Amino acid sequence: MVDHHTKVWFILVSLVVFLCSVCADKLHSTSNDTDDKYQNFVQCLSTKFPNSTTHLYNNTSPEFQPLYQSMQQNTRWINSSPAPVFILTPFNEIEIQAAVTCSQSNGVKLRIKSGGHDYEGLSYRSNTSSAFVIIDMSQFRDIQVDVANEVAWAGAGATVGELYYAIAKESAVHGFPGGTAPSVGTGGQISGGGLGWLCRKYGLAADNVMDAHIVDASGHLLDRGIMGEDLFWAIRGGGGGSFGIITSWKIKLVQVPSIMTTFTKHKFLSENATALLDEWQLIAPTLPNNLVIRILARLQNQDGEKSVEISFNAVFQGAKSELMSIMNDRFPSLGLIESDCSEMPWVNTSILYWGAKQGNEYPVEDILNRTDRFVGTYKGKSDFVNTPIPTSAFQGIWDLFTEESGLIILEPLGGKMDEFSETDLPFPYRKGTLYNIQYLIHWQNNDQEQGQRSLEWINKIYDYMTPFVTSNPRGAYVNYRDLDLGLNQPQGKTSFNEAKAWGEKYFGKNFEKLCRVKHQVDPDDFFSHEQSIPPISTESEQATERAAALPPFKSARKSGRPSTKWHTGWS
Repeated sequence: MVDHHTKVWFILVSLVVFLCSVCADKLHSTSNDTDDKYQNFVQCLSTKFPNSTTHLYNNTSPEFQPLYQSMQQNTRWINSSPAPVFILTPFNEIEIQAAVTCSQSNGVKLRIKSGGHDYEGLSYRSNTSSAFVIIDMSQFRDIQVDVANEVAWAGAGATVGELYYAIAKESAVHGFPGGTAPSVGTGGQISGGGLGWLCRKYGLAADNVMDAHIVDASGHLLDRGIMGEDLFWAIRGGGGGSFGIITSWKIKLVQVPSIMTTFTKHKFLSENATALLDEWQLIAPTLPNNLVIRILARLQNQDGEKSVEISFNAVFQGAKSELMSIMNDRFPSLGLIESDCSEMPWVNTSILYWGAKQGNEYPVEDILNRTDRFVGTYKGKSDFVNTPIPTSAFQGIWDLFTEESGLIILEPLGGKMDEFSETDLPFPYRKGTLYNIQYLIHWQNNDQEQGQRSLEWINKIYDYMTPFVTSNPRGAYVNYRDLDLGLNQPQGKTSFNEAKAWGEKYFGKNFEKLCRVKHQVDPDDFFSHEQSIPPISTESEQATERAAALPPFKSARKSGRPSTKWHTGWS
């Protein structure tokens, strides 16, 4: 005879078995639903654009892993989960349009990769548990240079270096004010604004964009005339991955002298480096706008001991004799002499501080390398400075450098940047901003303890700098993306108040307008990631979020009208 305890035990075991089977069925059903979703996506692609499936790599194909790893300029994310289900490498805009419409109709999430330099890896990874497909723009590398009209069209998958090289092949006296790292993709770099060696003379890369082609959330291909001025404003500095897929940029070429001059001057703390840095803060933003002197501070060996070294890296648009005259007048304490200087064409300056030696010792073809010389595991953060940092505050920074081998880069603004208002483009750090600070720390990817120490170090120095940088909000540069500033909701809608925790740091008062533009062009938030611009959805919500409304949104876009301007040539 079965006793009472045995019956209870039997019932409990049966219940557990039943619940496990229900859960297993549910998981199996969910897995099947996911598989079906991606199978339907592939079927849709093959119907709309039959050749797409030959450019589509699933995560079980032998080509997938090498392709996926080659995207990751920050190896911190090399084993991140979930991995993409597919990578699509489209060759034309119709293929991208098909990918967007098929993703929309099947509930498939996309990530858009141009050069893969997003500091937090958001162009090729996701913080959420949702699977996704990567649109790899690396085949969109056509560059057409029209020197006579001083314009060029550049595919969004072309790197900054490829663009510079193409311009230099056609003209020795034209350039473009893009970024300082040649392996960065133009799609992401211009989308975030684009600081570089020519910005004090010509502004940001985004300030020199005349037109663009973008595939929107409806799968329509738009140019500037169709998208309207508000969307055109948003994509030039509002960050990548929020408004659509940029396929190409029409840029304005700028004039440069046939001979440029560069120098690097290294100073240790024992060589009066702190006083020189203090002086630099006042001088660099007010120098002639054809001269940029950037600061790089790090721990180096000095006579067998570790000490902070400050490097003064400069690019001048002119001959060394003219540069020496300026330096002797404005910054004589640096002690620059002619032998410190090297003359070279504009295009060579673009690789000079990218791991190259002083002078012309690296072939200019190195600029075509799509892999960053500094691929590794790293974390970055950023700040902007409006008032000079007190001399005494630098000692606290140097003390922190003795703990870990970090790096600080100071990029001066001023010059042409002062001529723009903070609302001309989403990038708000214009008149009155002295310089940008970038904090970087690298470590071995397989050393978790070192990684933890490195993250603690960069957070410590960032906290230390709080009193000395912009505030309310504290500024940051979206091209040095930092998820520590805040994240969108992983599921469901992110409110304006939630997103402005990070959004106003990047964009200041422009963040609200970006959200309104987003609502006009992508109200369902199809193009989204952990720090994408969220849509402000209703007039009542806007009124609740902020009493003082912005002027009404103005767009030249014809509602529901697809572009007929296919990518059959350049115009």
